[in-house]
Parts: sequence; C-alpha cells; structure tokens
Amino acid sequence: MSTKRKATKKSSARKSKTPARRSARTALSVARNASNTVDERVAALSEAPLATGENEESLQAILKVLRDKNEPSEVRLAAFQSLGAAAFSVLAFESARGEYLTALREVATDPDPLLRRRALGALAREQDGFAQKKLLEGLQNPEKALVPPEKALQFLSYDIHADAYQVAREVVANPPNTAAKFEALRLLASDATAAPVFEKILRDKQESPEIRQICAAALQSLSPDKLQSYAREALLDPSEPDEIQATSLTAITQFGDREAVSKDAKLRKHVDKLSGKGSTRMKQGARRFIKKYGDE
Repeated sequence: MSTKRKATKKSSARKSKTPARRSARTALSVARNASNTVDERVAALSEAPLATGENEESLQAILKVLRDKNEPSEVRLAAFQSLGAAAFSVLAFESARGEYLTALREVATDPDPLLRRRALGALAREQDGFAQKKLLEGLQNPEKALVPPEKALQFLSYDIHADAYQVAREVVANPPNTAAKFEALRLLASDATAAPVFEKILRDKQESPEIRQICAAALQSLSPDKLQSYAREALLDPSEPDEIQATSLTAITQFGDREAVSKDAKLRKHVDKLSGKGSTRMKQGARRFIKKYGDE
C-alpha cells in the first residue's frame, strides 16, 4: 500500500471517531433530562438550539432551567451562558428580550452567589433600573447586598447616575475594603465635581501609593492644572515614595506646560540629578523629561 493511501486511510479513521454534532432537538432533550449527569447536561446546553435561534420552545425550556432553584448550579450557569450568547447573536431573540430580562431579575436575588452576580452583571450592562436599585440598596445597607461592594460599584459604572456618585463618595469616605475603595474612585473619575476628592486623597501621604496613583490619573482628566501643581511639589519632596515621584515626573513630562517647565530652573536641575541616581524607573523618567525639555 502506498504511503499516500496509508495516510488517507488513517485520516479517514480519525474522522470516523469524531462524534457528529447532535441535533438541536437532541441537545435540548439531553439538557432538560435531570437523569443525565451534570457534565452531559452542561455540554448539551452549549449546543442548545437557542444558540441558532430555532424556536420559542427552546427559549422557554432553557429559561425554565435557569429559573429552577432545584437544578444544579453548573447546569443553571450553562443555561445562563446559552441565553446570553443568543441575546447577542440571534436577531429573533429580540422578541423574547423582555422575558429574558424578567428571568434575570429573578435570578438576581437567587441564593446562589455566582448566578446572582452573573445576572446582576448582565442586567447592569442592559442598564436595567431594577439592577441599579438593588446595587445601590446593597451599598447603602450591607445586610441587603446581593454582591460584594466592589462588584456592585463596578456594575454601577456601566450606567452612572447621580445616586451612584453619592454612594461612591460614601464608600471612599468609609470603605469596607480596599477593593471597594478602588472601584468607588474609578466610578467617581467620571464625576466632574469630584476633583477636590481626588486632590485631597492624592496629597494624603497615609494613603497607599496605588490609591494615590488612581487619584492622579483621575485628576489629570478632571483638573489637569491641579495635578501639575501637585506633581511639581511631590517631585521636589524627598519624603514622597518613589511610586508617587515617578507618577509625578511622568505627569509633568507628558502633560506639563512647555513654557512653564522650561523656565522652572529648580525643577529642571532636580530632574537632571535624578537622571543619574535613584531607581531605574526614576532614571528612565528623568531622561525622558530631559529629552523633551533639555534643549529649551
């Protein structure tokens, strides 16, 4: 037998061992059958007819699996993922979107924390009023929280309203954890009136460099003049940590007023010294500064 014929024969054998993709009806039947294993049902839901937009019956069947608290979490999560994929890719799904959102609102208060989080995230991306109300409620009253505060703030950032800004300010003032404070600051970065909040935290040497760096980035957007004023002070202050000095040097190099920086002999002399000492990051930053302003 020729080498070419042998290769063809082996290829055919491999193809024959590859299982054919089951029909949409069969996949749905397997997914709904509680006597099948969880893995079998999850695999079937990934092939569910809803993904091809076949019929209303498919939608109702998978919605039923998602809503059923007696179903295994893995199966319900697979149903959620199948519905989510269809919501984005199937034009025919639009007629069922209302019922889909209703199901998500039910699951948003489900005992299962992962399903709860996924449902609230999906609703938040849809800018759903029910989700926003629940998220705000949980931040104001932790006993009613459906997700951790940092996750609630992240979801609220998808569709920010004045109430969200106020709650974010409260979290910044009295954060339940560092992650929540990070998310609250990120949310406030789009609040045009929040510049004083960021400037106050940026100037607080008791805050972590990571938090202060977030504030520097926000201040650049909200009030660049205030950031430039602070950056010069920080760069000349030997008590500031390396991370803050490096951030300040970058801010001046990238966004500083060319005329003002060029005339600032004290600042330029200080940066010139930094180019030969300090951390690698500071040296590199100083050299970029000198390259931009050195010939002025």
